[in-house]
Amino acid sequence: MSIPSENNNQGEKISRFAAPSSKWIRFVVWSIITIIFSLWTQSIWWLIAIPLFFDLYIVRFLPWGFWKKSKNKTFKSIMDWVDAIIFALAAVYVINIYFFQNYQIPSSSLEKSLLVGDFLFVSKMSYGPRVPNTPISFPLAQHTLPILNIKSYLDKPQWNYKRVKGFGKIERNDIVVFNFPAGDTVPVKYENPDYYTLCYVISKENGVSKEVAGQYIKNHPETFGKVVYRPVDRRENYVKRCIGLPGETLQIISNKIYINGKLIKDQPGVQYNYFVQTNGSYISDDQFRIWGISKADHLQSLVSDDNAEIRSLPFKKDANGKNYPIYLLPATKEIVENIKRSPNIGIVMIEPDVSSDIFTTYPLNTSINWTRDNYGPLWIPCKGASIVLTERNLIIYEHVIRNYEGQQLDIRDGSAYIDGKKADRYTFKMDYYWMMGDNRHNSADSREWGFVPEDHIVGKPIFVWLSLDKDRGIFDGKIRWKRFMKKAF
Repeated sequence: MSIPSENNNQGEKISRFAAPSSKWIRFVVWSIITIIFSLWTQSIWWLIAIPLFFDLYIVRFLPWGFWKKSKNKTFKSIMDWVDAIIFALAAVYVINIYFFQNYQIPSSSLEKSLLVGDFLFVSKMSYGPRVPNTPISFPLAQHTLPILNIKSYLDKPQWNYKRVKGFGKIERNDIVVFNFPAGDTVPVKYENPDYYTLCYVISKENGVSKEVAGQYIKNHPETFGKVVYRPVDRRENYVKRCIGLPGETLQIISNKIYINGKLIKDQPGVQYNYFVQTNGSYISDDQFRIWGISKADHLQSLVSDDNAEIRSLPFKKDANGKNYPIYLLPATKEIVENIKRSPNIGIVMIEPDVSSDIFTTYPLNTSINWTRDNYGPLWIPCKGASIVLTERNLIIYEHVIRNYEGQQLDIRDGSAYIDGKKADRYTFKMDYYWMMGDNRHNSADSREWGFVPEDHIVGKPIFVWLSLDKDRGIFDGKIRWKRFMKKAF
């Protein structure tokens, strides 16, 4: 009789579920964690992991770790490394999206609050992590894979903006990491200035529309490179200080910032450009170092007598009618006081405001002549708030409505048409923020490219975990030990 054979098969099926209790415990624990994580992120996709856990710990239907039975030691060693790398990349992917990531300060726009060479621990939990727009991507690469020079993500699928609940919300003077708003359209060979500023400059210089200038850029890839579009989460990461919050009115008068008509005090690390004239001699590298002015800032700081900017300023001249040495330096109030106390210094004055031809300001329109040091007043859009669509409002908020809110906006005969329908008012879908660098005269910030939408917010820097001074050698103070674990504020 063949009955014993049938019993054996049934026994084999039962034995698959007769896993040790420790494996059942692991399966249950990881399943609970997955369910909680899925509820927190509001995404059912994570539940796909539960059947995989069931197979991994209980039934072992899939050949997990098949290479471990191989007699080929080389193959086994390679697969062990592959397994470890895949696990590490998966862990980094989840951690970077939902919990934290590292960020290096590449430019001086936040000096002296954050320095070039600071490595930041950026919390995604502070404002709530975003569900990625492009979920299929290579970890640790923002938009391009190095060496291969190809996209680090797949265009499809693309998910709409959604933010998971975090610990708090953005407050004034928070230092914030965000995706560069004007980085949606990028000529890959010519990323600075941004595409929209480039179109504006070309249109002004050649007397053509910005649309014609944009077409010119696209038709000349040999100069500008291919023009690519980047989803929100794949745009460059920027870090600035939040100055203006949703629904507030911002104005800058002679470098002083007013919010809703009230003066806002500068943070201690804020600095401006100053003209510094000596009584005759040149300033040494050692003196710059004592003042705390970086090599990058002082190497190009000596101003030529031919500089048009200084001709109208009251600088001292020698017997031959030439100016004593003049420097243009970024400095905090504390550094300025130290400079003034130096015996060889004659004149210290803040750099006068520059024209809109030199410092391009948002909105990119010649009818609104705001400057770097005198800007606004400007209302910052707030979710649910409405504005009347006037000719002036359209100049200021046209880019927001089209590019950030995704509306089809047409302007015909002075009237606005949204999605083909004439509109007198517009209600904003998102909150917006105003970001500025602490290095006020040397920062490409919201004064140049406008508002930062809420869906561009990445996270909040918590502390500096490493700081490297590029001006010094490894045995000459390369590592700034005093900045280790320094709070980022």
